[in-house]
Amino acid sequence: MKKFTKHIFIVIFSLVLISCGTKEEETQDTFRVGDDVAYSPSKDEEIQRYNLEVRKQQTASRYPCDTIAIMEYVLDNYPQGTYLIEFDKTYTFNIPQPAVLYHTREGNHVFGVIARSKPGERLIETKNIVGYDQSFIDLDSTKLGTAFPYLVLFECTGGSFRVIWEAPIPSHGGFNKITLERWPHNNTSYIRVNFHYAEGIGHIDYNYFLVDGLTSQPHLLMTYETINSKRTIANVNSDKFPDYYEYLYYDLGDRVFPSDSVAFIWQPKDSVYVNTRNSAQTRPY
Repeated sequence: MKKFTKHIFIVIFSLVLISCGTKEEETQDTFRVGDDVAYSPSKDEEIQRYNLEVRKQQTASRYPCDTIAIMEYVLDNYPQGTYLIEFDKTYTFNIPQPAVLYHTREGNHVFGVIARSKPGERLIETKNIVGYDQSFIDLDSTKLGTAFPYLVLFECTGGSFRVIWEAPIPSHGGFNKITLERWPHNNTSYIRVNFHYAEGIGHIDYNYFLVDGLTSQPHLLMTYETINSKRTIANVNSDKFPDYYEYLYYDLGDRVFPSDSVAFIWQPKDSVYVNTRNSAQTRPY
């Protein structure tokens, strides 16, 4: 009887080991990092192309160089992990729209905002870089992949696109919208790329001034307004480049109020903004 019980125990124990080994193998097969789309550019591209084909089929009417064509151009011509991003939703149930701005005054041009994934990291997801809450991603962007956004000017000729220029946007998350603006001083057009800035309870604008025309590389000036800081566009020395005023605040914890302002002017020879009171203090944009 003892021998029989011993044999039964050995058989049951062996079955448990086999079962555990099988489950462990299944778990390893199921959760391999390499199977995650975020770490597989080829799988991600396959999904992007499938979604694009679905969008084509569901679009009632199309025209040359429409938004779908821009998305396809980005997919075909940019490195894997590059995406045309979308505007932030104005309301909760809005359908997000691609971040493009058509400009037909001087030919058929389109401004668009794209985001590239950092090589060697997980691929970004555009939902993680758009919106107020996503502006916190600047504090720790690597866990969700690091996004490098760009403002791009596309030109449509003969039904196909080419890139005229692209300008880096020095932010990783919190994108809101782009708008075409005009500087009253000399009527220069500029593209305002607006980002939420949750940490400062405000917003940041990256203003791309077309100082040498539409097809030349734009000039970047950053402005912002938060709970205790502010920078505004200004005309200080009456040249073609925008300047700015930096406002200084007293922040006492329970109340904040302005104390002073200082002008910064653009120095083309050094490609920096210079403090008019302290020339040793400069800013790149």
